[in-house]
Formats: sequence, C-alpha cells, structure tokens
Amino acid sequence: MTQPDSKVPIYPKSHLLAASGVAALLSLALLVFPTREVEAKKTYLSLDLGNSAEQSQEPAPLAIEPSEDTPPFAKNDLQPPPQESADATVAEPVVENPLQKSVSVGNGDTLSTMFSKVGLNANDLHIALGSSKDAKQFSRLKVGQVLDFTLATDGKLDKLSSKVSNLETITLSRNDAGYSFKRELIKPDVHSSYAHGVIKSSLFVSAKRAGLSHNLTMDLANVFGYDIDFALDIREGDEFEVIYEKHVVDGKEVASGDILAARFTNRGKTYTAVRYTSKQGNTSYYTADGNSMRKAFIRTPVDFARISSRFSLGRQHPILNKIRAHKGVDYAAPRGTPIKAAGDGKVILAGRRGGYGNAVIIQHGSSYRTLYGHMQGFAKGISTGTSVKQGQIIGYIGTTGLSTGPHLHYEFQVNGVHVDPLSQKLPMADPIARNEKQRFMQLSQPLMARMDQEKATQLASSRN
Repeated sequence: MTQPDSKVPIYPKSHLLAASGVAALLSLALLVFPTREVEAKKTYLSLDLGNSAEQSQEPAPLAIEPSEDTPPFAKNDLQPPPQESADATVAEPVVENPLQKSVSVGNGDTLSTMFSKVGLNANDLHIALGSSKDAKQFSRLKVGQVLDFTLATDGKLDKLSSKVSNLETITLSRNDAGYSFKRELIKPDVHSSYAHGVIKSSLFVSAKRAGLSHNLTMDLANVFGYDIDFALDIREGDEFEVIYEKHVVDGKEVASGDILAARFTNRGKTYTAVRYTSKQGNTSYYTADGNSMRKAFIRTPVDFARISSRFSLGRQHPILNKIRAHKGVDYAAPRGTPIKAAGDGKVILAGRRGGYGNAVIIQHGSSYRTLYGHMQGFAKGISTGTSVKQGQIIGYIGTTGLSTGPHLHYEFQVNGVHVDPLSQKLPMADPIARNEKQRFMQLSQPLMARMDQEKATQLASSRN
C-alpha cells in the first residue's frame, strides 16, 4: 500500500501573494476601525505573517490618514508627534519647596494639630509659643485662617506667619535667642459711605441687601437700642439710613468702621443719631439736635431675641401649673446667647437663686434694680460686688432653675416695685454740653443734609 506523503504541500506563488494581500487589508481595517477592546489596549497592531521566502526585506511603514469616522482619541494617536524646534523653550516643571508649607484651619483644628500636619511636634509648639506672650496670639485660630510654615533643613520651625485680618499679619521668626514676634499693620484709607434700606422681612436681610456688614448692623441696633426694641418693635416698611466709615486698601474695601450718622423710621416715627467726640475725648451718640441717645437703661438686654412671655400678674406657670404672677419678660434665644447689663450698676448677686437658677441682680443707683435669671453661666469677671457698665456682657442664656427651655427671665424694679420693662419710660442721660452745642451742630447739620441728598438721588435713580 502506498503511504501518504507527510510533507506540507507547496502552494502556488499566486496563492501566497493573495493571502498576503488579504492579511494586509485586514491589518489596515483593524487600525482604522479598531474594536472597543483594541481601543482600550493599544492603537497600533502588529500582524506577523511569518517568515515567507518572499519577505526578503522589512516592509516600509504605512502612512495612514485618519478618516472622519475615526474617534477623536484614535485620530490623535495616529498623528505623528510634533517636532520641537531647536529654538523652542522647554517649560521647566514647577517644583514645590518642601520647606514651605501652608495649612488652612478647619473645624476642630488647634495649633497643635496644625503643627502636626507639617511634621512638627509638641515640643516645637511649646518652644514657639513660649518665646513671648505675644506668640500666644497664634493659638487664637479662626476657621479658614491660613498658617504659613517655613521649616529649616533640620526639620525645625524657622518661620511662622499668618494673616489674621485684611489689615494685620503676625510672624514668628527664629533667631539665635529663640523666636522673635512681629506684627505688621496696614493703615487703610478711610472714606465715608451711605446706605439706605427698607425692611421687608428682617433688619439683617435688608441691611445685607443695602451693603451693611453683620457688625455694622449690630452697631446700628445698638445705637437705636434705647428707643427701639428690635425683638418686638420692628415692622415691615420700617426704613433706615446710615453714613459710615469704609476702610479701603488698594481700592478694595477691607473693613467697615464707625457709624457717623443714622436715621431709623420705626412705625412712622423717625429717630436720628450722630456720633460726636467731645473736647475731652468722650465719644457718644446724640440726636440731630444734641439730645443724648443714651439713656440710663437699654430697652432689651438680649440682641434680637424673641419675647416668649410678657409681664403679667395672672399667668399660669408652665412648670408649677398654677396661676402665678410673671413679674418680668422672657426672651427666648439659643443657649449661650450673650446677656448684657441694662445699665451701669453694682452686682449684688451672681449665683444660684431658687427657681431663677443661675441669676445676676444689679443695683442701679438707689432706685432701680434689674434681675437676669436661668443663665447658663456668668461672664468672666462677673461676681457679687463687682461694678458693671451698660451693655457689658454679664452672662449667657441657659435653662437653669424652673425653666422649660433656654431663655432669659428679665425683671425691672423701681423703688422695690416690679414694673413692665417694655412699657417703663426710661430716664434720659445728659444732652450735649452747652459750650459744645455749636461745635456739635456744625457736624450734625451737614450729615443730615447729606442723608437727605443721598436718599433723593437713590429714589430718583430707582424711578428711572
């Protein structure tokens, strides 16, 4: 029997050429129209056709022009890399200095955690803060504040600086003796500015819309706080005007200063205020005609609190559940809200007092006495026997004693008799001294005229 030939059959040369052509077309198709799998792995494919006898030399690379259907990333891959000119400038990479680090203060951060973030330990912190009493200012951090550290080659602190405000920067620099503290203050240009607003929902919202900062709004409330109870009296349609100082650095407003003059219309009645410094250097606010804005007592001891219970001789007590006179006014506010002394006087009690819980009682002269109850705690320096000034913080709202929630219970006594502090007519302070009246009017009249002019200009502009 004849055995079959085991040799690989030899195909005609024409068949081999045809096979090579098909392989080349397939390679081109895969390059121009790659599958998703190929796209993800590689753009160029190399197809090995074997070492055919006809391939006596390496074929020249194909120049492929991308079609309009080629995906953008494939087109880019197929483009030849740009040739750099001999004269082209190569941009050097930005290299961070490992010895200079800036860290922003976040919620819960302390100076200790800030030092730790840049690789400094507790001993480094102790040495830096112990260098001077001024250095302890670095421990008074605010969220968002940036601390700039410069480290020495040995890893120790070489310099620490921070911009605590737009006008102030503090710095600690290492020297042979330890560290030296430096404060840099920028003196701003001071301009006067005018703002006008009409209250629609709240004073704060309207003031912010008029361009007043939070601090200026609080100052405005304090200026008129003797005549207007901002927790009770404010109504929609009330109107305010303010001329205030604006601090500017390099054309940018960085802070606001004092209120120079203001007008507030509440329930149709207009109150005026002008800031005046006497020849003796005492500064206070007076009405446009020279009467003192300051009275012996402020109208309310808590800023912008809500009145939760009024003065009443027949109120049902919420805890004792029986009719019991409520000889004061309750101001509801968040726990920790500051409480201010209603007037100058002497603290005759700072401690526990029955159902009042933590309480402060202040004697004002011989006729007046005020009580502040349910406090969370007392302000620093407040104790029995100390003297206080009007507006000074004496404690913080809490819920001690017989209290269903955080609030201030405020009482006002005249010659030992409880009176309603909301309706009590408050005694006046002294007006401008007679020998300074002319000097005051030379300041007051131009300020009032400017407010008239500015308001008229604004109204005319709004109509157009």
